[in-house]
Amino acid sequence: MMPRLAEPSPASPGTDPSPGRVPITALRAQAFRIPTDLPEADGTFAWDATTLVLVEIEAGGQTGTGYTYSDASIVKLIHDTLGACVLDADVWHIGALWLHMQQQVRNLGRAGLAATAISAVDCALWDLKARLLGVPLVQLLGARRASVPIYGSGGFTTYDDKQMRDQLTRWVREDGCRWVKIKVGTQPDKDPQRVAVARAAIGDAGLFVDANGALSVKAALHLAQQFAAQGVEWFEEPVSSDDLPGLAALRERVPAGMEIAAGEYGYTLDDFRLLLEARAVDVLQADVSRCGGVTGFLQAATLCEAFHIPLSAHCAPALHLHVASAVPRLRHQEWFHDHVRIEALLFDGAPTPSNGAIAPDMTRPGCGLKFRHRVAQRYLMQ
Repeated sequence: MMPRLAEPSPASPGTDPSPGRVPITALRAQAFRIPTDLPEADGTFAWDATTLVLVEIEAGGQTGTGYTYSDASIVKLIHDTLGACVLDADVWHIGALWLHMQQQVRNLGRAGLAATAISAVDCALWDLKARLLGVPLVQLLGARRASVPIYGSGGFTTYDDKQMRDQLTRWVREDGCRWVKIKVGTQPDKDPQRVAVARAAIGDAGLFVDANGALSVKAALHLAQQFAAQGVEWFEEPVSSDDLPGLAALRERVPAGMEIAAGEYGYTLDDFRLLLEARAVDVLQADVSRCGGVTGFLQAATLCEAFHIPLSAHCAPALHLHVASAVPRLRHQEWFHDHVRIEALLFDGAPTPSNGAIAPDMTRPGCGLKFRHRVAQRYLMQ
């Protein structure tokens, strides 16, 4: 069944959602490509624009919003494949809808693009449910904390020393971030010097590095020993996150005080389980825009609780904020330069830092976000 497309319907003032069945009446997906402010690169990839795929779902006179940072090709997947699972279904049955979507993409492969598509739809469903109930999403999920600590994330390998210094200093001095992260791995022989520049810029604040899987185990261990002398306390994806034995070996051998982190490319619960069973990470990362949405993120958090491992939310801070405020063992949220820019530009209600943390707006229902369609029109991909 093809999804029925419709313009958003305004909510009826004073509407009290029925406890009975509330059918989903419309689903829309659109892709927007937003240029970066400067060329960006990490250890394995370079880019000059980021694609955001927006999903809006209607039921009961309300519109739920979700999104993912993925490829525009998933718009058709959302309309043609996932729409068949969602349209006319009962909005309250998010667990059943999530399972139906997972089953629907079985023969396509549940990871990668399909997982990002499901993530955007699931986030929109949770936002819609909270809006129908007239409560912030964190209240629906059950708050564990009033705010979420953030770490500034950028320091791209395309930045010169001044650009990196200015960015890191702003996060520490203006936003109050307790930690910052830079990219490494493009030119490993120059990375110790880049780390020295970062350390000088931030003083005693925590310093993280991210190689995005660019290194071999031996090269990563060599750099880890140099980084540790500069006070680096977090080494993210020193080798590919697919190399579980390599991550586990590094976790055992890096200097004391340095943690190994990975998990941003976890698309299914089994991806996270395998990382944890292999004892490959000190901190698990999960991304609500990739791992199956709010439903998948909650599952990842439960695994962290079972394995006694802290959880860190990867990128998309506005999308994570409410669920990150509700899960156990959360350490912090990545305040990723690209996504912070995009969310502030395209969403009314995007969070702003205060003393190194972001907090849900408890006066706004759902995720507290409203997409600025007029602003986004210039970035729409046809």
